[in-house]
Amino acid sequence: MLLRTAVFLGIATASALVSGGEAGTPAGTGAPGAPGPVGAGGAPGLRPAGPPEKSYRLRPMTAEAPARPPTVKPAVRNRPILELPADAAHASAMVLTFDDGPDPRYTPAILDTLARHGVRAMFFVCGEMATENRDLLRRMVAEGHVIGNHTWTHPLIPTLGRSALEAEIGRTSEVVRQSVGEAPLWFRAPYGAWNRAAFEIGADLGMEPLAWTVDTLDWKEPGTTTIVSRVMAGAGPGVIVLNHDAGGDRTQSVHALATYLPQLLARGYRMTLPTLPPR
Repeated sequence: MLLRTAVFLGIATASALVSGGEAGTPAGTGAPGAPGPVGAGGAPGLRPAGPPEKSYRLRPMTAEAPARPPTVKPAVRNRPILELPADAAHASAMVLTFDDGPDPRYTPAILDTLARHGVRAMFFVCGEMATENRDLLRRMVAEGHVIGNHTWTHPLIPTLGRSALEAEIGRTSEVVRQSVGEAPLWFRAPYGAWNRAAFEIGADLGMEPLAWTVDTLDWKEPGTTTIVSRVMAGAGPGVIVLNHDAGGDRTQSVHALATYLPQLLARGYRMTLPTLPPR
């Protein structure tokens, strides 16, 4: 008799546990109006009959998060920007740009000169150089300069198929993003050789195309004095100057910058950065 009673009590206890809720709370039908979970307003609600509602498991956790605004991309241009807008804000402004780097043999000296005069510039980097010199990318950003995209290997764009060009531009933007936290917002075609695909791919990656007004031709190594003369002769409101900090021996470029920059400042020019057009 005692054995039968013990077995009966064991079965009854197991049955009660199985019928309980997810937290082990008994979930019998109970009397109408029995206290249930606390509602959203803090007042006790009524426990529904049957098993607890589990459909919340099917709701995405981000259902209540506000939707992110879509990224606004620039319009696809059919020509690059060549100079700053002709307005009062840029009456004495010029932009200094440096292509093909960063190169640890020359870029640090250029950065030193810019810092000495409190000037910011733009550096259009090639991905194959950038990936090996990420510390220089970080220094550029830390000192207030702007990094632009100059493709990965500096190819002649019109000779590439679209997929190859997408890789050249896309990989460079990704290296910059990984290194400094943000992808470039400006793009420059090597040799100034633009085509429709370059404008489309650049815009799709959120970049504006920027060219130049004054070409120092420093890559030809014409001599420091010649480079300085070209910059000073071409100086003017809204001018964008093209220099190089890599791609060959850039000793002349380094020395030329140290010579012409204080002369430009003494003439009343101020070195600035371009503003992104409205999108």
